[in-house]
Amino acid sequence: MTDPFDAAELAMLRDDLAYHQARVLLLVSTVAATTGHSGKLDGLTKLAKLDFLLRYPALASEVLDELDVHDRRLHLTDADISEPTSVEAPMTRYKYGPWDDRYYAIIGALVGRGLLRYARGRQGSVALAPTPAGRTLAHDLAATTAWNEIADRCRAIAEAAGGLTGNALKDLIYQRLADLMDRPHRQVIR
Repeated sequence: MTDPFDAAELAMLRDDLAYHQARVLLLVSTVAATTGHSGKLDGLTKLAKLDFLLRYPALASEVLDELDVHDRRLHLTDADISEPTSVEAPMTRYKYGPWDDRYYAIIGALVGRGLLRYARGRQGSVALAPTPAGRTLAHDLAATTAWNEIADRCRAIAEAAGGLTGNALKDLIYQRLADLMDRPHRQVIR
């Protein structure tokens, strides 16, 4: 017999992972389709740093020279700009910058469901590429009211990140957001 609290907790966990899977699928699909990315998102470092900019959109223009804080695709409010770290899904500070421990489960689920595939990345890294089913689902998600703002942000960030590697993004984040990154490892970025 299942305890109702356990069932509610499991449902919340499923919803949380589904949200993160949808966002990562949109990000990978958008990056893969953007000029300068060779049809894939190259490396977990790049995924994490682009996802950081997606989750903290008011900081994206501070890191990426090609992105303006007033770019309509970011959908920023005055409150977002005044409190750039007050976000729905915060990340933690890790050895190589912002990170989310759910990435392995999220990526594994997306690959297992046939929405992403592993590809050869630069210098032996692992890249992620959307499958035809993944591209279709990402396109369908982007067309919904619930996901169109995230899809717009993905496009803005993917275009502005163009040919930057994951390490280049990490370095820019450390340089341009030094005060925010100057915190102990495993601390939530707020």
